[in-house]
Amino acid sequence: MSPSGRPVLGMVLKGYPRISETFITNEILLLESLGFSIHLFSMRHPRESFTHKSVMGIRAAADYLPQEILRGFFPLLYHNLRLALRHPVRYLGAAGAAFKRFLRSRKSATVKHLLQAGYLVGKLLPGRDIVHLHAHFAHSPTSVAMFASRLSGIPFSFTAHAKDIYTSDPRQIREKMALSRFVVTCTDYNRRHLIGIAAGSGTPVHRVYHGIDLGLFVRPPEPRLPEMPYRILTIARIVPKKGLQTVYRALKILRDRGIRFEHTLIGDGDDRKKILAFIAELGLSDACRWLGTLPHEVVLTHYRNADLFVLGCEIAENGDRDGIPNVYIEAMAMGVPVVGTRVSAASELISHGRTGLLVPPGAPGELAAAVHRLLTDDALRARVTAAARDRVCRDFDNRQLIRGLAEIYRREQPLL
Repeated sequence: MSPSGRPVLGMVLKGYPRISETFITNEILLLESLGFSIHLFSMRHPRESFTHKSVMGIRAAADYLPQEILRGFFPLLYHNLRLALRHPVRYLGAAGAAFKRFLRSRKSATVKHLLQAGYLVGKLLPGRDIVHLHAHFAHSPTSVAMFASRLSGIPFSFTAHAKDIYTSDPRQIREKMALSRFVVTCTDYNRRHLIGIAAGSGTPVHRVYHGIDLGLFVRPPEPRLPEMPYRILTIARIVPKKGLQTVYRALKILRDRGIRFEHTLIGDGDDRKKILAFIAELGLSDACRWLGTLPHEVVLTHYRNADLFVLGCEIAENGDRDGIPNVYIEAMAMGVPVVGTRVSAASELISHGRTGLLVPPGAPGELAAAVHRLLTDDALRARVTAAARDRVCRDFDNRQLIRGLAEIYRREQPLL
């Protein structure tokens, strides 16, 4: 058995650890605190040179799959051939399923996922006492988990988040749902969408919010009283679905009305150069700064110093969208009022006028008005920040939420 004497949950991840996926590392850490033994299988090595302190508390060991077919060709080929010789019926079944998926999608990644699964089962699985596989994200990690399940006979499940749901072929997700033991997702909005995709497959779909560690995100005893220049904060990956152009257009409107502010953007992403150029084009460079990706401890300081948090989420052209951005929850927990947009599941957290303000996506004028209102209406600000903190404490405490997730695992897989 594992060193803890318990059967092991194998978790398939896109990358580990990742700065932008603290909800996954927190989940692993909290499951371990409840007695789960976990082993991690990561498809990629870390992209950042630093990580959050919470990762240091995780006991689970991590193995890394070959990331590319060409670079890992010989290990992938060796372990897949060996597995095919030992279990020819299983391997042919998995290969046949991969071929059907390839015909459907015409994506070579399907072949890579089969080979990675064969490597996982042939080289990494033996001796681990793993009784269940769970993947985070419904696209490539779940593809690997699905093929690994077929090759090993070990059941699998997965957590679907955001982009992985809305930019994937629904037929691929439907197949994964039909074969999985259960599915978890982080919003009711996502749950309804997945049930619609499943088309009556009968696979249970559970909603478990991400939540945050309320011991880390603590509201200061004496909240700041905002005054010009206002300190406005945005934390986001710099990608289209975050609606950053709408945010900066709104800031331009405020600037043109004589409202002075200092805006801080924390995060990075594919659209970084585009957004920085857009800031300059609007003439906002003297009032806006970009700090890149920062460690958690530094981010907390920026929350404490902020007068308001703003994000302009929207549905991207490829269908990508957020669920409930964790940064909303974090800001609300720390007494920073939030202005966001009515996209996806935002209203499951933010009640307009009660725990924050929501405006339509792509509406910089309305976003600017909402920002100004929460900065200058002291009575509204006081009501919103108090109610927002209460809402987070009631429904987004990750220690409470993880107990519900643990019950799902143990109910659906009694060996855990």
